[in-house]
Amino acid sequence: MKIQNLTIKELTEAVGGGITPRMVRHYHTVGLLPQPSRSASNYRLYNQRDVQQLKQIVALKQQGFQLAHIQQLTQNESATEPTLILQLQQQYQTIVQQLARLRQTAAALEGVLGRDQDCQMIQAEALAQLRRLEAEGGFGELEKLWHHLDVETTSHPEVFQESLQRLLPDLSDRSEIEVDLLSKLVLACGDVSLIQFVRRSRDAIAAARDALKANCTIVGDILPVVSALDQTRLAHLDCPVETLIADLHINSAVEAEQAFWDNEHWKERLQHLPKGCILVIGYAPSVLMSICELIEQEQIQPALVIGMPIGFSHAPAAKRRLMKTDIPYITIEGTLGGGLLAAVSLNALVESLIEKPDCHCYLSSL
Repeated sequence: MKIQNLTIKELTEAVGGGITPRMVRHYHTVGLLPQPSRSASNYRLYNQRDVQQLKQIVALKQQGFQLAHIQQLTQNESATEPTLILQLQQQYQTIVQQLARLRQTAAALEGVLGRDQDCQMIQAEALAQLRRLEAEGGFGELEKLWHHLDVETTSHPEVFQESLQRLLPDLSDRSEIEVDLLSKLVLACGDVSLIQFVRRSRDAIAAARDALKANCTIVGDILPVVSALDQTRLAHLDCPVETLIADLHINSAVEAEQAFWDNEHWKERLQHLPKGCILVIGYAPSVLMSICELIEQEQIQPALVIGMPIGFSHAPAAKRRLMKTDIPYITIEGTLGGGLLAAVSLNALVESLIEKPDCHCYLSSL
Protein backbone atom coordinates (compact mmCIF):
# COMPACT_ATOMS: atom_id res chain seq x y z
CA MET A 1 0.00 0.00 0.00
CA LYS A 2 1.33 3.44 -0.92
CA ILE A 3 1.47 5.39 2.34
CA GLN A 4 0.27 8.81 1.24
CA ASN A 5 -3.17 10.39 1.22
CA LEU A 6 -4.59 7.53 3.28
CA THR A 7 -8.11 7.64 4.64
CA ILE A 8 -8.56 7.09 8.37
CA LYS A 9 -9.57 3.46 7.72
CA GLU A 10 -6.50 2.88 5.55
CA LEU A 11 -4.36 4.48 8.25
CA THR A 12 -5.59 2.05 10.91
CA GLU A 13 -5.05 -0.90 8.55
CA ALA A 14 -1.47 0.24 7.86
CA VAL A 15 -0.71 0.61 11.59
CA GLY A 16 -2.51 -2.50 12.92
CA GLY A 17 -2.25 -3.27 16.63
CA GLY A 18 -6.02 -3.15 17.16
CA ILE A 19 -6.22 0.57 16.46
CA THR A 20 -9.63 1.82 15.27
CA PRO A 21 -10.82 5.00 13.51
CA ARG A 22 -12.65 5.98 16.68
CA MET A 23 -9.40 5.79 18.67
CA VAL A 24 -7.61 7.90 16.05
CA ARG A 25 -10.31 10.57 16.27
CA HIS A 26 -9.95 10.53 20.06
CA TYR A 27 -6.18 11.04 19.75
CA HIS A 28 -6.88 14.09 17.59
CA THR A 29 -9.32 15.44 20.20
CA VAL A 30 -6.86 15.12 23.10
CA GLY A 31 -3.99 16.54 21.04
CA LEU A 32 -1.95 13.35 20.90
CA LEU A 33 -2.07 13.38 17.09
CA PRO A 34 -2.05 16.60 15.04
CA GLN A 35 -5.11 17.36 12.96
CA PRO A 36 -4.61 15.96 9.43
CA SER A 37 -5.14 17.69 6.15
CA ARG A 38 -8.53 17.35 4.48
CA SER A 39 -9.61 16.33 0.99
CA ALA A 40 -11.93 18.39 -1.15
CA SER A 41 -14.73 16.19 0.21
CA ASN A 42 -13.59 16.97 3.80
CA TYR A 43 -12.16 13.47 4.43
CA ARG A 44 -9.14 13.23 6.72
CA LEU A 45 -5.97 12.40 4.79
CA TYR A 46 -2.85 10.85 6.30
CA ASN A 47 0.75 10.30 5.20
CA GLN A 48 3.89 8.34 6.15
CA ARG A 49 4.63 10.56 9.17
CA ASP A 50 1.13 10.00 10.55
CA VAL A 51 1.60 6.24 10.21
CA GLN A 52 4.90 6.38 12.13
CA GLN A 53 3.45 8.60 14.87
CA LEU A 54 0.49 6.31 15.35
CA LYS A 55 2.71 3.22 15.41
CA GLN A 56 4.77 4.90 18.14
CA ILE A 57 1.64 5.63 20.17
CA VAL A 58 0.38 2.05 19.78
CA ALA A 59 3.76 0.60 20.79
CA LEU A 60 4.01 2.78 23.91
CA LYS A 61 0.42 2.02 24.85
CA GLN A 62 1.05 -1.73 24.55
CA GLN A 63 3.94 -1.30 26.99
CA GLY A 64 1.51 0.14 29.56
CA PHE A 65 2.08 3.87 29.15
CA GLN A 66 -1.04 5.98 29.55
CA LEU A 67 -1.96 8.63 27.00
CA ALA A 68 -0.69 11.43 29.26
CA HIS A 69 2.73 9.74 29.47
CA ILE A 70 2.83 9.20 25.72
CA GLN A 71 2.04 12.85 25.09
CA GLN A 72 4.90 13.92 27.35
CA LEU A 73 7.33 11.48 25.76
CA THR A 74 6.48 12.23 22.14
CA GLN A 75 5.53 15.89 22.08
CA ASN A 76 7.32 17.69 24.90
CA GLU A 77 10.55 18.21 22.97
CA SER A 78 11.35 21.46 24.77
CA ALA A 79 11.41 19.79 28.18
CA THR A 80 14.84 18.91 29.56
CA GLU A 81 15.48 15.34 30.65
CA PRO A 82 15.34 16.16 34.41
CA THR A 83 12.04 17.98 33.87
CA LEU A 84 10.55 15.08 31.94
CA ILE A 85 11.75 12.59 34.58
CA LEU A 86 10.11 14.72 37.29
CA GLN A 87 6.84 14.84 35.35
CA LEU A 88 6.86 11.07 34.91
CA GLN A 89 7.68 10.56 38.60
CA GLN A 90 4.68 12.68 39.56
CA GLN A 91 2.43 10.67 37.26
CA TYR A 92 3.86 7.44 38.66
CA GLN A 93 3.01 8.51 42.22
CA THR A 94 -0.51 9.37 41.09
CA ILE A 95 -0.94 5.90 39.62
CA VAL A 96 0.43 4.27 42.78
CA GLN A 97 -2.14 6.20 44.81
CA GLN A 98 -4.88 5.02 42.46
CA LEU A 99 -3.65 1.44 42.85
CA ALA A 100 -3.75 1.84 46.63
CA ARG A 101 -7.36 2.98 46.46
CA LEU A 102 -8.23 0.07 44.18
CA ARG A 103 -6.44 -2.29 46.58
CA GLN A 104 -8.66 -0.95 49.38
CA THR A 105 -11.73 -1.61 47.26
CA ALA A 106 -10.51 -5.12 46.45
CA ALA A 107 -9.81 -5.77 50.15
CA ALA A 108 -13.34 -4.67 51.06
CA LEU A 109 -14.84 -6.98 48.41
CA GLU A 110 -12.57 -9.83 49.52
CA GLY A 111 -13.78 -9.29 53.07
CA VAL A 112 -17.32 -10.06 51.92
CA LEU A 113 -16.77 -12.52 49.04
CA GLY A 114 -13.90 -14.47 50.56
CA ARG A 115 -16.07 -16.08 53.21
CA ASP A 116 -16.18 -19.85 53.48
CA GLN A 117 -19.34 -21.89 53.98
CA ASP A 118 -19.34 -21.48 57.76
CA CYS A 119 -19.50 -17.72 57.28
CA GLN A 120 -22.31 -17.66 54.70
CA MET A 121 -24.95 -16.58 57.20
CA ILE A 122 -22.81 -13.72 58.47
CA GLN A 123 -21.97 -12.88 54.84
CA ALA A 124 -25.66 -12.46 53.99
CA GLU A 125 -26.07 -10.28 57.05
CA ALA A 126 -23.09 -8.16 56.01
CA LEU A 127 -24.54 -7.63 52.54
CA ALA A 128 -27.86 -6.57 54.04
CA GLN A 129 -26.11 -4.07 56.31
CA LEU A 130 -24.08 -2.69 53.41
CA ARG A 131 -27.31 -2.11 51.46
CA ARG A 132 -28.79 -0.17 54.34
CA LEU A 133 -25.67 1.81 55.10
CA GLU A 134 -26.08 4.73 52.71
CA ALA A 135 -29.86 4.99 53.05
CA GLU A 136 -29.56 5.34 56.80
CA GLY A 137 -26.47 7.53 56.62
CA GLY A 138 -24.75 5.12 58.95
CA PHE A 139 -21.19 5.33 57.69
CA GLY A 140 -19.98 5.21 61.27
CA GLU A 141 -21.43 1.72 61.49
CA LEU A 142 -18.87 0.30 59.07
CA GLU A 143 -16.32 -0.35 61.79
CA LYS A 144 -18.95 -2.24 63.81
CA LEU A 145 -19.85 -4.26 60.72
CA TRP A 146 -16.27 -5.40 60.10
CA HIS A 147 -15.80 -6.09 63.82
CA HIS A 148 -18.87 -8.34 63.72
CA LEU A 149 -17.46 -10.18 60.69
CA ASP A 150 -14.02 -10.49 62.26
CA VAL A 151 -15.40 -11.97 65.48
CA GLU A 152 -16.99 -14.77 63.46
CA THR A 153 -13.57 -15.84 62.14
CA THR A 154 -12.54 -17.06 65.61
CA SER A 155 -15.08 -19.89 65.56
CA HIS A 156 -13.37 -22.05 62.90
CA PRO A 157 -10.22 -22.30 60.77
CA GLU A 158 -10.18 -20.55 57.41
CA VAL A 159 -11.13 -22.77 54.48
CA PHE A 160 -8.90 -21.33 51.78
CA GLN A 161 -10.23 -23.33 48.83
CA GLU A 162 -13.77 -22.07 49.36
CA SER A 163 -12.53 -18.48 49.40
CA LEU A 164 -10.49 -19.03 46.24
CA GLN A 165 -13.55 -20.41 44.40
CA ARG A 166 -15.24 -17.04 44.85
CA LEU A 167 -12.23 -14.85 44.15
CA LEU A 168 -10.24 -16.51 41.37
CA PRO A 169 -10.95 -15.57 37.74
CA ASP A 170 -12.31 -18.17 35.33
CA LEU A 171 -9.58 -20.78 34.92
CA SER A 172 -11.67 -23.40 33.14
CA ASP A 173 -9.30 -23.32 30.16
CA ARG A 174 -6.31 -24.25 32.37
CA SER A 175 -5.20 -27.73 33.35
CA GLU A 176 -5.81 -29.03 36.87
CA ILE A 177 -2.08 -28.87 37.63
CA GLU A 178 -1.79 -25.28 36.45
CA VAL A 179 -4.82 -24.20 38.48
CA ASP A 180 -3.22 -25.78 41.54
CA LEU A 181 0.03 -23.93 40.83
CA LEU A 182 -1.73 -20.58 40.39
CA SER A 183 -3.82 -21.12 43.53
CA LYS A 184 -0.70 -21.81 45.59
CA LEU A 185 0.99 -18.67 44.24
CA VAL A 186 -2.04 -16.59 45.25
CA LEU A 187 -2.06 -18.12 48.73
CA ALA A 188 1.67 -17.43 49.06
CA CYS A 189 1.27 -13.69 48.52
CA GLY A 190 -2.40 -12.99 49.26
CA ASP A 191 -2.92 -11.19 45.94
CA VAL A 192 -5.40 -12.69 43.47
CA SER A 193 -4.33 -10.22 40.76
CA LEU A 194 -0.95 -11.99 40.60
CA ILE A 195 -2.54 -14.55 38.25
CA GLN A 196 -2.74 -11.92 35.52
CA PHE A 197 1.06 -11.64 35.50
CA VAL A 198 2.10 -15.32 35.64
CA ARG A 199 3.61 -16.48 32.36
CA ARG A 200 4.72 -19.98 31.35
CA SER A 201 5.82 -21.67 28.19
CA ARG A 202 3.36 -24.20 26.79
CA ASP A 203 5.66 -27.09 27.65
CA ALA A 204 6.71 -25.90 31.13
CA ILE A 205 4.63 -28.34 33.18
CA ALA A 206 5.50 -31.32 30.97
CA ALA A 207 9.20 -30.41 31.09
CA ALA A 208 9.12 -30.07 34.87
CA ARG A 209 7.47 -33.46 35.40
CA ASP A 210 9.83 -35.22 32.98
CA ALA A 211 12.89 -33.66 34.64
CA LEU A 212 11.71 -34.48 38.16
CA LYS A 213 11.01 -38.09 37.16
CA ALA A 214 14.58 -38.24 35.82
CA ASN A 215 15.96 -37.20 39.25
CA CYS A 216 17.17 -33.83 37.97
CA THR A 217 19.27 -31.43 40.06
CA ILE A 218 17.47 -28.40 41.50
CA VAL A 219 19.54 -25.19 41.66
CA GLY A 220 18.38 -22.15 43.62
CA ASP A 221 20.07 -18.76 43.34
CA ILE A 222 20.57 -18.17 47.10
CA LEU A 223 20.02 -20.05 50.36
CA PRO A 224 16.64 -18.51 51.32
CA VAL A 225 15.20 -19.87 48.07
CA VAL A 226 16.69 -23.32 48.65
CA SER A 227 15.49 -23.29 52.28
CA ALA A 228 11.92 -22.75 51.09
CA LEU A 229 12.01 -25.77 48.78
CA ASP A 230 10.18 -28.95 49.79
CA GLN A 231 13.28 -30.94 50.69
CA THR A 232 11.31 -33.98 51.85
CA ARG A 233 9.44 -34.49 48.59
CA LEU A 234 12.55 -33.69 46.52
CA ALA A 235 14.46 -36.36 48.47
CA HIS A 236 11.62 -38.78 47.75
CA LEU A 237 12.17 -38.08 44.04
CA ASP A 238 15.96 -38.43 44.46
CA CYS A 239 16.46 -34.88 43.19
CA PRO A 240 19.63 -33.29 44.64
CA VAL A 241 19.44 -29.62 45.61
CA GLU A 242 22.23 -27.08 45.14
CA THR A 243 22.69 -23.38 45.86
CA LEU A 244 24.36 -21.20 43.24
CA ILE A 245 25.49 -18.35 45.53
CA ALA A 246 26.29 -20.49 48.56
CA ASP A 247 26.93 -17.76 51.09
CA LEU A 248 25.15 -17.85 54.47
CA HIS A 249 25.33 -14.06 54.76
CA ILE A 250 23.36 -13.37 51.58
CA ASN A 251 19.65 -13.14 52.31
CA SER A 252 18.21 -10.41 50.10
CA ALA A 253 17.93 -9.35 46.46
CA VAL A 254 20.32 -6.45 47.05
CA GLU A 255 22.99 -8.71 48.54
CA ALA A 256 22.50 -11.43 45.93
CA GLU A 257 22.77 -9.02 43.02
CA GLN A 258 25.95 -7.39 44.32
CA ALA A 259 27.57 -10.70 45.28
CA PHE A 260 26.97 -12.11 41.83
CA TRP A 261 28.75 -9.13 40.27
CA ASP A 262 31.59 -9.00 42.78
CA ASN A 263 32.55 -12.68 42.68
CA GLU A 264 33.44 -14.29 39.37
CA HIS A 265 33.17 -17.69 41.04
CA TRP A 266 29.36 -17.58 40.97
CA LYS A 267 29.35 -16.69 37.27
CA GLU A 268 31.72 -19.56 36.52
CA ARG A 269 29.47 -21.98 38.41
CA LEU A 270 26.62 -21.11 36.06
CA GLN A 271 28.61 -22.41 33.12
CA HIS A 272 28.91 -25.85 34.74
CA LEU A 273 25.27 -26.46 35.61
CA PRO A 274 24.22 -30.06 34.95
CA LYS A 275 22.23 -30.58 31.78
CA GLY A 276 18.53 -31.03 32.42
CA CYS A 277 18.52 -29.27 35.81
CA ILE A 278 15.71 -27.04 37.07
CA LEU A 279 16.76 -23.49 37.99
CA VAL A 280 14.81 -21.63 40.67
CA ILE A 281 15.73 -17.93 40.61
CA GLY A 282 13.94 -15.77 43.17
CA TYR A 283 16.18 -12.84 43.98
CA ALA A 284 19.02 -11.75 41.69
CA PRO A 285 17.92 -10.46 38.24
CA SER A 286 21.48 -10.53 36.91
CA VAL A 287 21.67 -14.26 37.62
CA LEU A 288 18.62 -14.78 35.41
CA MET A 289 20.07 -12.49 32.74
CA SER A 290 23.32 -14.48 32.71
CA ILE A 291 21.36 -17.74 32.50
CA CYS A 292 19.53 -16.43 29.44
CA GLU A 293 22.82 -15.42 27.84
CA LEU A 294 24.34 -18.86 28.44
CA ILE A 295 21.20 -20.53 27.05
CA GLU A 296 21.40 -18.39 23.91
CA GLN A 297 25.07 -19.34 23.53
CA GLU A 298 24.11 -23.01 24.01
CA GLN A 299 26.51 -23.33 26.94
CA ILE A 300 23.82 -24.61 29.32
CA GLN A 301 20.60 -26.52 28.74
CA PRO A 302 18.32 -26.58 31.79
CA ALA A 303 15.07 -28.51 31.65
CA LEU A 304 13.11 -25.61 33.16
CA VAL A 305 13.81 -22.11 34.44
CA ILE A 306 11.58 -20.71 37.18
CA GLY A 307 12.61 -17.05 36.88
CA MET A 308 11.03 -14.75 39.47
CA PRO A 309 13.73 -12.30 40.61
CA ILE A 310 12.83 -9.00 42.24
CA GLY A 311 13.75 -5.67 40.65
CA PHE A 312 12.48 -2.59 38.88
CA SER A 313 14.62 -2.47 35.73
CA HIS A 314 16.85 -5.53 35.44
CA ALA A 315 14.24 -8.06 36.61
CA PRO A 316 11.57 -7.16 34.01
CA ALA A 317 14.27 -7.14 31.31
CA ALA A 318 15.60 -10.54 32.40
CA LYS A 319 12.10 -12.03 32.39
CA ARG A 320 11.38 -10.69 28.91
CA ARG A 321 14.63 -12.23 27.72
CA LEU A 322 13.75 -15.54 29.38
CA MET A 323 10.41 -15.65 27.55
CA LYS A 324 12.25 -15.34 24.23
CA THR A 325 14.45 -18.40 24.81
CA ASP A 326 13.60 -21.91 23.65
CA ILE A 327 13.87 -23.28 27.21
CA PRO A 328 10.66 -24.09 29.15
CA TYR A 329 9.99 -21.38 31.74
CA ILE A 330 7.64 -20.11 34.44
CA THR A 331 7.91 -16.45 35.38
CA ILE A 332 5.96 -13.49 36.74
CA GLU A 333 5.92 -10.56 34.36
CA GLY A 334 7.26 -7.18 35.50
CA THR A 335 8.68 -6.36 38.93
CA LEU A 336 6.68 -8.95 40.88
CA GLY A 337 8.39 -12.04 42.21
CA GLY A 338 10.56 -13.20 45.08
CA GLY A 339 12.18 -16.27 46.52
CA LEU A 340 9.04 -17.56 48.21
CA LEU A 341 6.99 -17.45 45.00
CA ALA A 342 9.77 -19.14 43.03
CA ALA A 343 10.03 -21.91 45.64
CA VAL A 344 6.24 -22.29 45.84
CA SER A 345 6.13 -22.79 42.06
CA LEU A 346 8.56 -25.69 42.18
CA ASN A 347 6.96 -27.15 45.31
CA ALA A 348 3.55 -27.16 43.62
CA LEU A 349 4.95 -29.03 40.62
CA VAL A 350 6.74 -31.53 42.87
CA GLU A 351 3.64 -32.16 44.97
CA SER A 352 1.41 -32.62 41.92
CA LEU A 353 3.85 -35.17 40.46
CA ILE A 354 3.93 -37.24 43.65
CA GLU A 355 0.20 -36.98 44.36
CA LYS A 356 -0.89 -37.49 40.73
CA PRO A 357 1.92 -39.25 38.87
CA ASP A 358 -0.39 -40.49 36.11
CA CYS A 359 -2.20 -37.20 35.47
CA HIS A 360 -1.98 -35.99 31.86
CA CYS A 361 -4.37 -33.04 32.01
CA TYR A 362 -1.55 -30.59 31.27
CA LEU A 363 -0.91 -32.17 27.86
CA SER A 364 -4.20 -30.86 26.46
CA SER A 365 -2.67 -27.37 26.20
CA LEU A 366 0.30 -28.52 24.14
